[in-house]
Amino acid sequence: MGAEESEVDLSDIRYKRVLLKLSGEALMGDQAFGIDPAVPQRLAEEIRPVVEAGVQVAIVVGGGNIFRGIQGAAAGMDRAQGDNMGMLATVINSLSLQDCFERNGMDCRVMSAIEMRQIAEPYIRRRAIRHLEKGRITIYAAGTGNPYFTTDTAAALRACEIGAEVLMKATNVDGIYDADPRTNPDAKRFDTITYREVLNRDLKVMDATATALCHDNHMPIMVFDIKQPGVFLSAVSGETVGTTVVEED
Repeated sequence: MGAEESEVDLSDIRYKRVLLKLSGEALMGDQAFGIDPAVPQRLAEEIRPVVEAGVQVAIVVGGGNIFRGIQGAAAGMDRAQGDNMGMLATVINSLSLQDCFERNGMDCRVMSAIEMRQIAEPYIRRRAIRHLEKGRITIYAAGTGNPYFTTDTAAALRACEIGAEVLMKATNVDGIYDADPRTNPDAKRFDTITYREVLNRDLKVMDATATALCHDNHMPIMVFDIKQPGVFLSAVSGETVGTTVVEED
């Protein structure tokens, strides 16, 4: 962490309460499965200066690095059963992040939509907000607690519930494009785009339910590449990074 990061003041920050959505796949690093310990450590280094500046940070993480319910359903598994397994995978990822954050000196609570009191607190909205007000990172595990809903939808729901000012989706791509930039070199990146355009173009920023929920509740969505050093601090400071999904004019 550089000297300039340690001197960040809350008055320099645009967003005071944010929800960061991480994919489970992001935790794999270069591995084919599971959690690369270097990835949570790098995330901790990104998040720490933001927390030290006084920003309230909530996190929702997916479970696709361990199990994805829809893939299980494609292989013949009952979809609800597969989604239940996927929600438990998010708990594993959440505990991994909590351990790393705490080893880096940040207070952190894991709150689960599925009760498992021995290892995580139950998700209770008022308690989650109180943790944030006390400067604790809160990680919301087990999705919404219901099958057929993605962790994108869980992130949108929790962002609205806790009164976050923005939902930040950290991906492996530096924003939203009109085509897949990994396969189309002519793909163009948007600086801003409306919710309606995202849905009409079927751009797969988040699933349609999550996008519609953010639209209905006026929750802006920022999409950026989490691998860029300092990008999270830049994002909460209001700098132009990635793509922002906004209201129609």
